[in-house]
This record gives sequence, C-alpha cells and structure tokens, in this order.
Amino acid sequence: MGGTPIYGVSSLLSFFLLFITSTVALPTPSPPKPHHRHHHSQPSIPPNSTTAAAGSQINSNSVLVALLDSHYTELAELVEKALLLHTLEQAVGNHNLTIFAPRNEALERRLDPEFKRFLLEPRNLHSLQTLIMAHILPSRVGSPDWPQPTDPSPRHRHRTLSSHHHLHLSTKPTGQKTVDSAEIVRPDDVTRPDGVIHGIERLLVPQSVQEDFNRRRNLRSISAVIPEGAPEVDPRTHRLKKPAAAAAVPVGAPPVLPIYDALAPGPSLAPAPAPGPGGPHHHFDGHSQVKDFIHTLLHYGGYNEMADILVNLTSLATEMGRLVSEGYVLTVLAPNDEAMAKLTTDQLSEPGAPEQIIYYHIIPEYQTEESMYNAVRRFGKVKYDTLRLPHKVTAQEADGSVKFGSGDVSAYLFDPDIYTDGRISVQGIDGILFPETEAAEPLRKPASPVKVVTKARRGN
Repeated sequence: MGGTPIYGVSSLLSFFLLFITSTVALPTPSPPKPHHRHHHSQPSIPPNSTTAAAGSQINSNSVLVALLDSHYTELAELVEKALLLHTLEQAVGNHNLTIFAPRNEALERRLDPEFKRFLLEPRNLHSLQTLIMAHILPSRVGSPDWPQPTDPSPRHRHRTLSSHHHLHLSTKPTGQKTVDSAEIVRPDDVTRPDGVIHGIERLLVPQSVQEDFNRRRNLRSISAVIPEGAPEVDPRTHRLKKPAAAAAVPVGAPPVLPIYDALAPGPSLAPAPAPGPGGPHHHFDGHSQVKDFIHTLLHYGGYNEMADILVNLTSLATEMGRLVSEGYVLTVLAPNDEAMAKLTTDQLSEPGAPEQIIYYHIIPEYQTEESMYNAVRRFGKVKYDTLRLPHKVTAQEADGSVKFGSGDVSAYLFDPDIYTDGRISVQGIDGILFPETEAAEPLRKPASPVKVVTKARRGN
C-alpha cells in the first residue's frame, strides 16, 4: 500500500497466548481422514472439522503459532485481516497442514501496492480469504515427498483449503523445488507435529482473485465523458456558447465547466448550467458508486452518523451521484462518530446547516492518503478547494500524518483510504472542520450562504 503498514501482530500474538495459557496437554493429531469434496462459496472447511475442533485447541507447538516466526509475520497479519484464525484452528485440529508462506520481503517490497490495497479493502474480504486458503494444503507434504524430475509424473496436483483450487508441486532438473510458478526458497523451514511451513519467494494468486482485482481496476478506467463534441465556454460570461463543437473530446477528459457550476441550485447557489455531455445511456453510473461508498462506511464501522446525514438529513447522496455521473471526481473527508457526536440537534436543525458542514468536507479532486501525504511533505501546507465556495481547507504534515484545518478546529487523517474507486475517495478524520473565518465560534450557526451575483452585461 505504498508504505501503509498492516496492523495486527500484537493482537494476533495475544490471541495465541490466550490459547496457550488456557489449554491443557493435547493428544497427537490424528492422521488425515478421507473426505468428500464440498462446494461452497466461502473457503471450504474439511468435513467433521467442527467436532474435531470442539475437543481440541492449538498449543504452543502448533504450526499456526509458528507463523509468528520473523520470516512470516506479514502473512500472519494477513490471516488475521482475513478473519481466518478460527477456520485454521478447526483445520489444524483435523489435519496435518502444509503452509506455503511468502517471506516478509515478498509482501512488503515485491507486492504491487495497488493489489495490496485491493486485498485489504473491507469489501474484498472474500478475495483475501480465497488467496490465504490457496496457500494451505490439508495434508503434510515435506521435502522427501516432493516429486522428482525422473518420476513418471513429475508434477503432483494437490487440493488446497480454497474451494476448487489446486497447487502443482514439481522439481526442476537443477533440483529446485517449485509450487506452481513460485520457487521454494526455504524448504521445511518450520516443522511441527501438526504441520510444516515452506518458505516461498512470492505470493501465489489464484485466478479468481486476479480476475476480481482486474475487474475492480478496469472499473476505474471507465470514462464518464462521452468522446463527442465538447461545449464551448465564453470566458467572459462563463456560460455555454453553443451545444457541441465538431472537435472530439479525448476519452477520459474532464468536464469543461468547473464542478461548482454543476451543483444543483439551492439556498446558497445561483442556477448554473449542467456540464455536458452526458445522458442516461452514455455516462458512468455515479449513483451506484455513491451507494457503494455509503455501504462501505456502514460496514467499516465508526462512521454511521456521517452516512446517516448523507442519506437522511440531506439530498447530498443524490447530488454526489449526479456529479460523478457527469465526470467529476470527489474526495470526502468523513468525520467519525466521535467527532459527529459533538454536534447538537440545534446546530443541525438550522436551515442548510447539514449541507454547509458536509460541503466543506468534500474536495472536488481525487486524493488518496499517499497523494495528500506526499503533497504536504513536499510543500508544507496545501490548500484544497471545497464544495463550499469560496472556502478552502488547509492540510499540513503533523506527527507523520496529514492534519486538516488549524488551531483548535483541526482534524487528523485517522482512517485512510476507506473507499477508493478512482472517482470517489473517502478519508476518515477524527474531527469536524470549519472555515478559518468561523474558527472562533464554529458550532454556533452555519456559515452565511454564498451568493453568486451575475455580472451586468455590457450595454444592458
């Protein structure tokens, strides 16, 4: 994730220590039992695993505890992120496991940051689970069991814990052992009574996970602007001169008019023409994207108040969907529930107050944690436009993170990249922001509406 760490080693270690201190001596794991193939949408669990796990618990000599070895802590954290601790506990109680574990270096430096970001997004939990389970065999395969180049069948096919996924083990003429296309760099690195860990050079990515990633990545490249004629804008009046010119617009080109002219007329904005081109059959479905990011906020946890304001107290969700459909991109600085709790009912009941507050938290640019942090590191202070004209929000580096606002009215980037689809970016912050002119009394009343006055035309 471009330098973003994966958290969870301490909690994972605490989880295993709790089992170690509370369990008694365990019998030697029983040999593998024959089982039938089951078809599930979730990662498969070996049959009878529930009854096997009910009478046993992992101990300090388990192969799962060995994942905390210094070479494989990154993989152990991914296991916790995938919520697979209980599943693997059941599997190790019923089987001897073989784990193909990428070393920390392979996951920290050699993994595509965009793919790593995809795996850790809450909505892609199933893909992460499938990927982790594809590295584990429900049987013990040590170095002596590896096929040799002289064998009649030099490639052995083994079913993994992931549904409908198999790994192929082989040995090159040079003697190098491989699993699929990855080399085994540390064979039999960790051996335990209930399993063995082989260190591999890189992550194994099942085809289904790769297809999910490609589908998400291709979604970002879809153009929201029709490659037709672009409207001409009179620079003096800032209005459209005529419908569409003959020249073609490059695919992916931004809308001609600024985002403020596309906002629906309201108490603080004068009517403005909608940017073109666009239509129900030719533009990107921004309403579905807005619905998707609001659902992500709810599932992420801690941002229910923000989602409630967007859906129930204002029509901003509909407005944001229309903007995205017309080709605009947005970055939402979302205050968490603790910050929103500081607002009172009176403050939100003022006419236009919820809209004014949320407008100041929406930036008409596409920014991620990485892009904002790089900007403040390079320039010190950066001012971003907001949908609340003419106010800007200031960002600067502080304590290794990005700090928005100034003085008491400030907030830190608390939960980065909650939602990033190439058009809408949601960044969680731990406070509510107000324009600097309202810093002295930010919670008394909403800002005065911004009035747009049309300039008198010459000769009228």
